[in-house]
Amino acid sequence: MITIAIANQKGGVGKTTTAINIATAMAATGSKVLLIDLDPQGNASTGMGVEADAREFSSYDLLVDGVELAQCTQATEIPGLDIVPATQDLSGAEVELVSIDDRTGRLGKVLDRAIQGNFAGYDVCFIDCPPSLGLLTLNALSAADTLLVPLQCEFFALEGLSQLLQTVEQVQQRFNANLGIIGVVLTMFDRRNRLTDQVADDVRDCLGGLVFDAVIPRNVRLSEAPSHGLPALVYDHNCSGSRAYITLARELIGRLPEERKAA
Repeated sequence: MITIAIANQKGGVGKTTTAINIATAMAATGSKVLLIDLDPQGNASTGMGVEADAREFSSYDLLVDGVELAQCTQATEIPGLDIVPATQDLSGAEVELVSIDDRTGRLGKVLDRAIQGNFAGYDVCFIDCPPSLGLLTLNALSAADTLLVPLQCEFFALEGLSQLLQTVEQVQQRFNANLGIIGVVLTMFDRRNRLTDQVADDVRDCLGGLVFDAVIPRNVRLSEAPSHGLPALVYDHNCSGSRAYITLARELIGRLPEERKAA
């Protein structure tokens, strides 16, 4: 199993939308996919149609109480895609984890135990991170093999990206030397806005091949889908947003290590 954290400390850049739809697209290719909702808002869980009263065990239990992954995982309506949902309890996890030993490595240990036990044979695990660089995100980065960064095409997002890259470097030095960045995906792209093109050009000039060719456009259907408890790829697979995520999934698969693709 390859574990991919989807993170950016800036809110509103499309992390959860990306997590839901890239996980769905990967499941559609035949991969066995796990999505871990690590955001106290629980938007990824809602967007996958998991009602609040159906979340018996959550990522809070996984992190704070050390409940095994198998017990916290539940199936979604998407074949091949399971989720560890989030509840509001997770909002207190930052404070509770402060007093716990190895507070940044809790998630990684749970995933390692599951992998060693060959739990459900997942091919890829996506972790939807909260919009912060606190202990929840640090747990995700410490547990992940690599990082996928959604980046909104606006000026302030560029400032946030530099902070995130510094955090990744610190995580590599202190907690997870093997953490890589599989790519940056440009989101909320609006071709009618000249600033959007300028930001996209600046990001590509700075990061080169690290930026995915696929860009995620501003799209009403992407915004509507979560209110129906469905990924956009199911809600309207022909909309421009869905097509963009399918293209992104193809690129992502192409960047996975050969042994992962073979598996």
